[in-house]
Amino acid sequence: MTSDEPRFHRFVESFVDAVRSMAQRSGEYVSLRHANTVLLVMKAQNVAELWIDTGAVSLLVRTKRAIKAHTAVFESDIADITGMTFPCVEFADDDKVFCLFRLDWRFGFAFDVNPKGQFDRDGFSSTLGSLYRVMRYRHLYDAMQDSSTFSRLVGAGWFPFAELIATEFKELIHHCEVGLDIADVEERILRDFDASRLQFLRERWVAKAHFAARISLLDEAICAFLARRPVAVIKILLTEIEGILNDAYRAMHEGRGAPIKELLTFAEASGEQNAGAPDTLLFTRAFGRYLRQHTFESFDPTGKRGRASSRHAVGHGAASAESYTMVRALQAILVVDQLAFFT
Repeated sequence: MTSDEPRFHRFVESFVDAVRSMAQRSGEYVSLRHANTVLLVMKAQNVAELWIDTGAVSLLVRTKRAIKAHTAVFESDIADITGMTFPCVEFADDDKVFCLFRLDWRFGFAFDVNPKGQFDRDGFSSTLGSLYRVMRYRHLYDAMQDSSTFSRLVGAGWFPFAELIATEFKELIHHCEVGLDIADVEERILRDFDASRLQFLRERWVAKAHFAARISLLDEAICAFLARRPVAVIKILLTEIEGILNDAYRAMHEGRGAPIKELLTFAEASGEQNAGAPDTLLFTRAFGRYLRQHTFESFDPTGKRGRASSRHAVGHGAASAESYTMVRALQAILVVDQLAFFT
């Protein structure tokens, strides 16, 4: 649980009292009031280890790019946080483990009292990683749970794409929450996507077999974006997205393809499997809704004209000319890039 939950304070007060009492019985004085990370490992025979800001902490992360050993990892390099571990602490199978830690102005608290006699190291690491992730990116989770904010974001074609979550997306959220025009923010984001940043995306794509087979077409879209030709970008990418999904689907289903509805369900399930949980920073279920409501938005070719963000409207040649913008082109690139994390 996190300190955002009312029951947290009752649990933690009891935990702190228990630790203080155990320490006093051992002839020690312990205060946890100003600690950042507390790890209590209760072992057999009434022995316990108490680590107060002394246990090294490692985060298990999914990065956006290949990173060489012994080089710095920046927050902008991180696509997801999957675990938190204490690499210098040795855990036994019958240990009972408690962890209380601070992140900015929030706290996380996790415990495994090990009722089955088998301490779940991986499960505990995942739980701590989930707490860390939710606390660090609380603004993202709040935005995704607020239906009006999420609707404004999707209506404007935006999503917490992995490439944006640690950088530009926070400003988009703030503008949508208070109802401000996001045009200025969009222009700043466009300027950030220069040739070098697009090359990072390309490296991510070419590492996937179902992307690599289409890299010549994807390269055309990148060149068109740098040349500020949004029509070409959108026409290429919105038609290739379905092909990318189909290639990934065939690789998993003995060469058999599928209609788009099944492909979108596959993309969501594949993303959740790769992420390891439904509530990670990939927001797999929300991205499934985004694909259905935006990229593959239903379109009636006999009705009014559609938008260039819709694959169906573009495919039918029914998207209005003014909707082929650089912002829409960038969003198409980011949808393709998000699928590189999903499939």
